[in-house]
Amino acid sequence: MDTDKNLAAGNALGGFLRARRARLRPEDVGIPTSGRRRVPGLRREEVAALAGMSSDYYTRLEQGREQHPSQQLLEAVARALRLDDEAVAHLHRVAGLTTRRTRRAPRVERVAPHLRRLLCTWRDTPALVLSPALDLLARNRLASALYADFDRADNLLHMAFLDPVARRFHRNWDRAARSTVATLRRAVGIDPEDPRLSQVVGELSVKSDEFRMLWARHDVRVKTREAKLFHHSQVGDLELHYESFMVNSAPTQQLVIYQAEPGTPSADALTLLGSLSTDLVPARDAASDAVPD
Repeated sequence: MDTDKNLAAGNALGGFLRARRARLRPEDVGIPTSGRRRVPGLRREEVAALAGMSSDYYTRLEQGREQHPSQQLLEAVARALRLDDEAVAHLHRVAGLTTRRTRRAPRVERVAPHLRRLLCTWRDTPALVLSPALDLLARNRLASALYADFDRADNLLHMAFLDPVARRFHRNWDRAARSTVATLRRAVGIDPEDPRLSQVVGELSVKSDEFRMLWARHDVRVKTREAKLFHHSQVGDLELHYESFMVNSAPTQQLVIYQAEPGTPSADALTLLGSLSTDLVPARDAASDAVPD
C-alpha cells in the first residue's frame, strides 16, 4: 500500500526526491513513451532502474522508511535525477550525510561594527549584509536608496512576495522570485532547525500562493554572482551585477555588492540615484537592523 499520504512532515529527503522526479520527462533520460502517463515526470520504478536499485528500495527512500542511505546510493540517485552540484550537496544534507549543527538558542543576528563602517565607505555602489533567511541586516546609503520603493526593506523574500511594488521593481520578477526561494531552500538544507528560517518559510507559505508553488519545486542554489534587472521609480531601469561573499567573522552572513558596468546608462542612473539619496540615513544606522531569529 502506498503510504505517501501518511508521510511525516519532516521527510525532507522524500519531498526533494519527489519534486525532482516530477520535473524530469522520460525523453530527458532516453526513456521511450507512448500514450498518456498517470504521473508527471518519471515513475519511481524508472528512477530506480536508472539508479541501478530496486523499486522497493527507492520507494522506501521517498516514503521516509529508509533512513540511512549510503553515499554510493545517493550518488546513483543524483545521476538518475540529473542533479547539478548544488542539488547534489542539498541531497546529501537532507539525507543526513553531512554533519548537522546542534540546535542553537534564539539569538540576534548582529553585523560587526567594522563591517558596518566599511559599508558606509562605499558611496558609489549599493552594499548590504544578508542573513541566511535573507534578512537585510545592514546596508549602506545607496542600498537604502535602491530599495526605497518598498514599504519595508527588511527581508528579500518578504519584499519579493508580499510587497506589490516587487513586480514593478524586478523587471524579471519570475526569475528573481525563483532565485530567492532557491537560496532559502539551500539555507534550510544547511540548518533545518534554524528558527528564523522556519519562521520565514511558515509565514510566506501562509501568505503567498506563488511562494508555496516555488517552495514545492525544491530548487537549490547559492547566491554568488548574477545580473539583476531593476526599475526604480526615480531613475528608471537599472542593470546591476552583484558579487556575494561569505563574512569570515560571521560565516552565516553574506556581503552583497552591486555595481553597474562603467559608461552604461545603468551607471549614469546609479550615479543619479546616489545624488538623490544624500538625505537618506543609511539603513537606520545599520546597527539597529538586527533581526531576531
